[in-house]
Amino acid sequence: MNKLIVGNLVHRPLRSVISAFAVAIEVIMILSVVAIFYGILNGSRAQTSGIGGDMIVHPGAASALMNTSSASADVRVADVLAKLPHVQVVSPVYIKLTAGTSLETVYGIDFNSFNALRAFTFVSGGPFKGPDDLIIDDLQAAATPHLNVGDSVKVLNHNFKVCGIVEHGKGSRKFIPLQTMEALDNSPGKATMFYLRTEEQPQYQEAIRSEILHTDGLQDWSVQTMQEFLSTLTPDHLPGFNIALRVVISIATIIGFMVIFQSMYTAVMERTREIGILKSMGAGQLSIVSVVLRETMLLASAGIAIGVAATYMLRAVLHNRFPTLSFAVTTDWVFKAIGIALLGALLGAFYPALKAARKDPIDALSYE
Repeated sequence: MNKLIVGNLVHRPLRSVISAFAVAIEVIMILSVVAIFYGILNGSRAQTSGIGGDMIVHPGAASALMNTSSASADVRVADVLAKLPHVQVVSPVYIKLTAGTSLETVYGIDFNSFNALRAFTFVSGGPFKGPDDLIIDDLQAAATPHLNVGDSVKVLNHNFKVCGIVEHGKGSRKFIPLQTMEALDNSPGKATMFYLRTEEQPQYQEAIRSEILHTDGLQDWSVQTMQEFLSTLTPDHLPGFNIALRVVISIATIIGFMVIFQSMYTAVMERTREIGILKSMGAGQLSIVSVVLRETMLLASAGIAIGVAATYMLRAVLHNRFPTLSFAVTTDWVFKAIGIALLGALLGAFYPALKAARKDPIDALSYE
């Protein structure tokens, strides 16, 4: 039977290759979309935690999409927060979401206070020296060929000079002076949020939260510890994340299902006499079903192997071509994609297998 299954696949090489590649495409679609979605999410978590703050304070309710909100906080609130007991550093940040050649965030920062949260590690250059200076991280520098300190870069439709290149992982990939951001966005004296570095004991953070919420004008503000904010950066807290993921996975599964169904259904119709011969030799319905399903599993396994290998190759290519793109291929999703592909293939082959098993041997032997 094993020789028969392999022989059937080798006898129709083009159909076998197309079927295997359809499963491979299914796997690549699932893993690639998940890798991009989770890569962006995990990258955001890593960059936010790398800022060095212990607490985040901003107007309005807590939200995982806080970085897309407008700058509605008065910068002078930083002076109020700095006077609270157990607060060591307060840094106002103005965050601007841009959609140029790619979607990215630009941070307007007060360098001294932002650097005090956790110091920048400069690869080259140094801090701001003027209002039109720009700090970028090393991944952003690598993504732009031949970009060095002293070069001119257009950000937010304004020309900046790169004054420093820092190691990645501290909030954003591009930083400009806070006052410059306020002027460009026509919002003088405003900020999006405040990062606080506090004394480490959790009870101090609760005391700080209570003090802030009992301060006039700040009663409706959101006050979160860094751990609380990072816990909101999950698929369940991002609108449409899980829906988009399920839609893409469903489409990929349907593609794999339909190709396997068409391939195995056609194969069963072409092998009617072969099935008749097997039945006349004593093969039962279970044996016939087994032949079709085992052939399907062999095709699916080949396709899965190709798909997983191609996804890791794609990750290497994207990492080399787009250093700033987070492409997170995780082991758990590799196994999930394998399970989804196998299940789709088995469902696609199930009806053709039953049809083959139910053929009457006399009719099958007389089939022309």
